Amino acid sequence: MKQIIAERPDKTIYRDGDKLIKLFGEAYSKSDILNEALNQARVAETGLHIPRVHEVTVLGGRPAIVMDYIEGTTYGELLKKYPEKREELIRELVVIQRSVHAKKHLLLTKYIDKLKMKILRTDLDASTRYDLSMRLDDMRRHTHVCHGDFIPSNVILTKDGTPYIIDWSHASQGNSTADATKSYLLLRLAGERELAESYISAFCAEAGATADYVREWIPLIAAAQLYHCTQPEKRAMLLQWTYEEDF
Repeated sequence: MKQIIAERPDKTIYRDGDKLIKLFGEAYSKSDILNEALNQARVAETGLHIPRVHEVTVLGGRPAIVMDYIEGTTYGELLKKYPEKREELIRELVVIQRSVHAKKHLLLTKYIDKLKMKILRTDLDASTRYDLSMRLDDMRRHTHVCHGDFIPSNVILTKDGTPYIIDWSHASQGNSTADATKSYLLLRLAGERELAESYISAFCAEAGATADYVREWIPLIAAAQLYHCTQPEKRAMLLQWTYEEDF
């Protein structure tokens, strides 16, 4: 029996037995959908625990990706259910994200190239776009697997204690601190400032990164997020961070 898990304006996600099906609407191009499936297939080749893609197909006239359904509890749910274990759960998430960064797949898109493409397509003034683009060129280029949307709701803990990472549509290869900074900004945008600060502090302690290096990435990643952000409140926050205000 099919069970709807989530519904958004242009995407429906539902379970069908041991399969999860993402059904896409008109807002998603064929290349977007195929790229998401390809990202997931490539990352699966690294040996990380992620859902296997079974097929890209058309169901009821709409394109769809069919993959494994992972049964368990997300870390977002665990953080709400066990607030007394907050620091322990955050440390676990950092270790999981670090396990992603320990992998490499050289066919993934380069993260800096993705950021630059998005920044150049924003409605920021030409001078700001140029400055940010030049700053990106000066950042260290690495080849770590980066999730691009690593937040607590995208990590599922199964009954046997295995963490599975879902939603690989933004996967790339690049700098691990940049990936963690993206997690930090996504949590801030979701109104989880305290969680965001705890998370990035735990990441820096584990990875040996500095707060100054995180701050270098914030305006670059915030500017790139403007490319597809339409919500006025979130755009205002992203603009503040782009111009290095109110970190």
